[in-house]
This record gives sequence, C-alpha cells and structure tokens, in this order.
Amino acid sequence: MTDLTKFYINGQWVDPVGTPTMLDVINPANEQVAGTVALGSAADVDAAVIAARHAFEGWSTSSVDDRIALIGAILAEYQRRAPELAAAVTEEMGAPAGLSAAAQVPIGMAHLATAAEALKTFSFSEDRGSSRVVKEPIGVCGFITPWNWPLNQVMCKVAPALATGCTMVLKPSEVAPFSAAIVAEIFDSAGVPAGVFNLINGDGPGVGAALSSHPDIDLISFTGSTRAGIEVAKSAAPTVKRVAQELGGKSPNILLDDDSLAANVAAGVASMMVNSGQSCNAPSRMIVPSHRLDEVTAAATEAASAITVGDPTTRVTLGPVVSEPQFTKIQGLIERAIADGANPIVGGPGRPEGLDAGYYVRPTVFTNVTNDMEIAQTEVFGPVLVVIGYDSVDEAIKIGNDTEYGLAGYVSGEDIEEVRRIGSKLRAGSVALNSAGPDPAVPFGGYKRSGNGREWGDYAFDEFLEVKSLLGYGA
Repeated sequence: MTDLTKFYINGQWVDPVGTPTMLDVINPANEQVAGTVALGSAADVDAAVIAARHAFEGWSTSSVDDRIALIGAILAEYQRRAPELAAAVTEEMGAPAGLSAAAQVPIGMAHLATAAEALKTFSFSEDRGSSRVVKEPIGVCGFITPWNWPLNQVMCKVAPALATGCTMVLKPSEVAPFSAAIVAEIFDSAGVPAGVFNLINGDGPGVGAALSSHPDIDLISFTGSTRAGIEVAKSAAPTVKRVAQELGGKSPNILLDDDSLAANVAAGVASMMVNSGQSCNAPSRMIVPSHRLDEVTAAATEAASAITVGDPTTRVTLGPVVSEPQFTKIQGLIERAIADGANPIVGGPGRPEGLDAGYYVRPTVFTNVTNDMEIAQTEVFGPVLVVIGYDSVDEAIKIGNDTEYGLAGYVSGEDIEEVRRIGSKLRAGSVALNSAGPDPAVPFGGYKRSGNGREWGDYAFDEFLEVKSLLGYGA
C-alpha cells in the first residue's frame, strides 16, 4: 500500500491545508486498492504558488551551466530509481512491466537528456541592428498531467521549464499518482532548490481549476482530453495567462497499395495496441485500399489474434485499461459501433476469456466502417482499431484529414516520395513515415482541437519564454 498523504512544497513534504479528502488508488489489474492519495485544495495551490514565486527570483537568474548540471543530477538519480518508477507505473495504470521498463521510464530520461543537450547551444538573445531581442523565463508554471504516459507527460513539461529558468507547480493525475511522488523524491535528492519544483495531488475541480485560474501563475500547460482542455482554457482566460495544451487525437494511418501492405497492416495493429491503446497519438484509423480489404482483414485478424492480454506483471502484450470509468466508456463505444453496422473481425464487447477481474478490454478491430461513424470520429482511448477503405490516394488524404483532431498521422508504403507527399498533406503536428519511432528532439503537438503549442526538444523552450526587445541596445 502506498499512502500519499503529503505534498511536496518549498523543498519539504508538508501536510495539506485543512483536512483533505482521501481517494483510493485502484490497481486496474485486479481492482484492489493499491494506496490512497490526499486531494488538495485551492489553499494548497496558494502555498505552492507562493513558494514557486519566491524561488523564481533566484532560479530565473541561474546560469546555463548551473541548469545543465542540475538536470544532469536529476537524470542520474532518475536512472538510479528506474526500477521503482517502472513498478509504480505498472501498479498505478496497468502498463505491462516490459513496456514500463522499456518505454514508460526511458522516455522521461530522454526528455531530461534532450533538454540538457539543447540548453548547451540555445541562444537566449540575438541582435537585430541596434536592437537586442532577449528571451526570459515566463515565471511560475502550472502543470496538469494525465495518467496514460505519466513520466513522459511530467518530464516533457518539467525538463524545459527547468532549462529555461522557470519554477513550477505540478498536479499529476490523481488516478495514477505513485510515479509522480517518486519524481518529487528524485528532485529532492538531486538538489533542486526549494520552491523550484512543487507537487500537489488533487482532482480537476479542487486543484486543476485553482491552478488554471490562479493570478500568480504565468503559464498553464495541460495534457488530457479536449473537453477538459477547453475548461482549463476558460479558467485561464480571466488572468490572460499563457495556455499550452496537448489534447486528444484520432490519428489516420494511411497504407499504400503495394507489396508491403500486409506487413504494414500488422505493424499498424501492433502500434495501435501499445499501452492498451491509451495514447493520444495512437494510429486508430487504418485507411487502406478498398479493393484489398480481404487481404487487410486477414492480416489484421492474424496480428490482433496474436496479442496476449493479462496480468501486467507477467509477459503480456496488453494490460488493463486504467479504470472502471474508462472500461465502461470503451465498452459503450464498442457496442454502439456494432449497432451502427461496424463488424468486429477480432474482439468485441466484454473482457477477454478467463479475465473476470481487472479492467481488461478485448483487442478489437472493426471493418465495415465509414468515417462518419462515431467509432471513427471519437477518441476511444482503448485497444480499438477501425479499418476504412479508400479508392484513391486523394480520397485517403481527405479521409485522414476529416476529423476534428490533428495530433498525429502515419503513412507507410514502398514509394518513399509518395509517402513523403502524403505526409505533407496531413493536417497533423506529427506524422510518422514508414513506422518511424518518436524523436524527443523534434516538436510534438497538435493542429485543430488537438491543442496548441509544442512540447519536446528545444521547441518546447519557447513555450516557457517571454520575448523582450531592447531598442537602441547597440547604439
């Protein structure tokens, strides 16, 4: 049992203000209570913001060398505690142990290392004629992060904030708070100055809204659903603070009509099912040549049928989804898709055979889907893939862009020039060509209702910087 009863504020673990509500943290693999977490309040947010504002005076004027050294110390401590972090992620949100160790934990390391490397050559000033343009840290930042890739989402915000001289208050997901608590311990052990990093647990109404609306927070960075992102923006508007958002997605995966089609179908199925489909950039709409649907169906069936689902502490491909509400939502979408005429060639409603406890979802692939169906337009956030046919490449591009989202896209085929051409036509912030993997050095973020601003690499630095013009500086 992990009981998180304190918050990390001003370099110390402190009791919440008043008597907090305690929330059970449920292990999604067995539906048992794994621990409890205290839910903070606006008063706790005030205390953390005061600490961060005071710390900003010193940290904002620290040298680049000092920031690089501190990020290096954090990275070393993070690596030392990697096994604990991986175990925490598996327990709190159900990622298979292999995925936690091979992806969930390392991506946090990558953001720290990338920020330190980018900082070595990043220019905080430039001269234009007789004027100088300088980039200065924006101030105190509020971070609201989700449960699906908890370490990725924390570190892709915290690392550039530290690098640019900002201070911060983090609210991790109350559904999966264990790994973030270890992050706070890591920062403390690494010698992060008091008040530079603060952590408060809580829910959206109690802490998220207080962070978003707080007059002394200069930037709010939110990752989560588009619905929740809209509420964050509304709360932030009266104080005219900067808002950066990484929101939902319904990403197209366009496969070309060539000899690699079957292999690309298999790769697309495997990519969709990673993390039980709980990724905002998951390739959830597979767009394929209509005249080869039989071949696509056979390849998708074979790939999906090979996926193993079960206890995430064992060697399985898929663990559970994160919670009962998430499980219920996914089941409803699957059932309505069938009612709408979609054909589940693999999977369907209910738990996988033999798994009577835990929030396990059957890996599901739908054919006979049109792009106007709910299942093709709504972000499922589960192991559910839809297959949509196209008659021409232009139609495939049109289908790909026919969504309110624009976070990611995927294109695969043997003609690399055609793959590049199609990729350039997709209205999305990140497009992977021929199964290219993530690159923490390049920007990540969305078009349309998938958000605004960019994270990852040195592009993330600009989110945390104000730009000042010094006129006549060189006169």
